[in-house]
Amino acid sequence: MFKRSRRKIILSIMAPFVLLFIISLCAILFSSYHDLQRDHTDMLGKYTQSWSLGQPAGRDDAGIGMDAKGSGRQPRDSRNYALSTFYSVAIADDGTVLSVDDGNRSFYSEDDLTALAQEILSSGKSSGKEGDLTYQVIDRDGYTLIAFMDNTVSDNSWNTLLRNFLIIGCVSIVIVFLFSLWLSARIIRPLEENDRKQKQFISDASHELKTPVAAISANAELLSRELGPNDWLDNIQYENERMGGLVKQLLNLSRAENAETPMEPTDFSRLVTGEELALESLAFEQGKTILCDIEDGIHVTGNPQQLTQLVSILLDNAIRYSTGSEISLSLKRQNRAVLLSVSNDSEEIPADKLAHLFDRFYRVDEARSGDEAHYGLGLSIAKAVAEKHGGAISVKCENGKVCFTASLLQKN
Repeated sequence: MFKRSRRKIILSIMAPFVLLFIISLCAILFSSYHDLQRDHTDMLGKYTQSWSLGQPAGRDDAGIGMDAKGSGRQPRDSRNYALSTFYSVAIADDGTVLSVDDGNRSFYSEDDLTALAQEILSSGKSSGKEGDLTYQVIDRDGYTLIAFMDNTVSDNSWNTLLRNFLIIGCVSIVIVFLFSLWLSARIIRPLEENDRKQKQFISDASHELKTPVAAISANAELLSRELGPNDWLDNIQYENERMGGLVKQLLNLSRAENAETPMEPTDFSRLVTGEELALESLAFEQGKTILCDIEDGIHVTGNPQQLTQLVSILLDNAIRYSTGSEISLSLKRQNRAVLLSVSNDSEEIPADKLAHLFDRFYRVDEARSGDEAHYGLGLSIAKAVAEKHGGAISVKCENGKVCFTASLLQKN
């Protein structure tokens, strides 16, 4: 139980952090990438505006201005523009190549640029990206200008930024995960200790109470033989029987939670059928019918005595507290799991009370206030048995019906 609680605590700590980190990372990367592409488009637009046929685009003084102190220092975008590499190809309307500007670089030959420009023209696109080159297609009087901007440096910087973000993010998540493990251990430790002491108290108390309960029962029996019928003695015997029943349930709960129980291959279908037949007479006495849907040949690895107890508790609970005349018992396979379900008509159980049905000594007042033979331990025992067998138990109440479902692992 506490292992699951620890996982929940870790998830509750990590999930918001991871979600916030991913959202922040995506927002930062999207904003940075958008700004980078916008700068590329702006600089390429500036290049095409200053370009004219027969005269290369002038970039040496593009955007140069005086700063506040008159130092002649260029603004950052102007420096980026001046340091960028541009290429261009001008193609006449009849397909003749009028001009090719390779930017005085040897990275792309005039033939490469011409072939790329013709490919772009044939695609009909007006802008886009090819490899490390961002391009724009501008229609001029009598010819078409295809301008390129080399993004090799900026793309490498972007990839480096992205890689560093991912590395730092992953390291941060690992650190938070380790911190969450340490923090959850400190949070759970007092709860584990308290639960251990509570279970130990239940085990010790139930064992210690067995002897005086047995002694009171024996002495009351001897007194009844000597005194004959006696109301006071009958009351003592009645309350002692109730005490004996409580001690028995406490022992069952202690064994289900703490004791190491032998497991063996068990025909669960046969076991459920047998327990249903045993309780059929009890249901008949209360004017109720058990409707069975039990799949044959379902086997599990478990303790037959405890599994019988699980089925008995769920059926007995349905028989005692059903507000209708029909009780549904179902045993089905679902993938690798076995689902045992018991449902019956019931008054609506509030969600806050539904969540506590498996707590020890908990009773729903509206349904159990008049029951003196039960102490709110049956469902706790059923839960302990299910978890002991590597499964779980759940309850839902809707449309006037309450349904308890125990899931167990099917034997391979």
